[in-house]
Amino acid sequence: MKLAILSRGKTIYSTKRLVEAAEKHGHEVLQLDHMKCVLGIEKGRPHIYYGGKEIMGVNAVIPRIGASVTFYGAAVLRQFEMMKIFTAVESQALVRSRDKLRSLQIMARAGIGMPKTIFANKTKDVDQMIEAVGGAPCIIKLLEGTQGIGVILAENNKAAKSIIEAFMKLNAAMLVQEFIKEAKGADIRAFVVDGQVVGAMKRQAKEGEFRSNLHQGGSATVITLTAEERSTAIKAAKKLGLGIAGVDMLQSERGPLVMEVNSSPGLEGIENATGLDIAGKIIEYVERNEFNGNEG
Repeated sequence: MKLAILSRGKTIYSTKRLVEAAEKHGHEVLQLDHMKCVLGIEKGRPHIYYGGKEIMGVNAVIPRIGASVTFYGAAVLRQFEMMKIFTAVESQALVRSRDKLRSLQIMARAGIGMPKTIFANKTKDVDQMIEAVGGAPCIIKLLEGTQGIGVILAENNKAAKSIIEAFMKLNAAMLVQEFIKEAKGADIRAFVVDGQVVGAMKRQAKEGEFRSNLHQGGSATVITLTAEERSTAIKAAKKLGLGIAGVDMLQSERGPLVMEVNSSPGLEGIENATGLDIAGKIIEYVERNEFNGNEG
């Protein structure tokens, strides 16, 4: 199989591991920077150029598309799909998952647990927004934030009101969310591949920090999920249409609460914490689907 991995850099841990796993499985690998792909759009013959040459013979694609380049990355994915090439994450699912508000709406409709969340464009009822999520402390998140950036803990109502009003003046889209005290600065990342949890870790925020993201200095340890946590992660990935997903959950008194579903989850933290070959699981998923497609 000829496999294309869409990634901005060859030295990125996740990219290197996927290349290693694919080659170990005997596949030819192309690493393509999706931002350098040129799309040829014409009747009956969608095609892609890279480095001045037309890409030919690719059987499957694994996208590693960052949030800041979602628009063009999704366009490249759509082009591969138009060429009838299997993509491990579908373009529509990528776009859907990157829209935090839409993702939460989809999961809420599906009955998936999540922290109480308020979204508003412009309102004078800021006090009501804060009260609706249980009052302070509460979490205020920029819709465009990633890796814990743009996430603020407001310790009291006065601070929450000031932050919300400041963001509104800047026309910054944001969510106000309930603070889950019993989570104690920790969350769970469940790594879902092809409808199965293939690994899970618990991330703990460093002292004095409430964000457990590894990029913010958090630490990770392996964890055995409860049946409810496992089924919640699988359901969240399925409802968003993601073949590969990192589902971030909080452990609360009312069960697992999904904070976010990541369509391009990193491999370094989960592989180091669990010792599992997650990259190999992704390659096996691509093999199953590409081979089934060829048979059909």
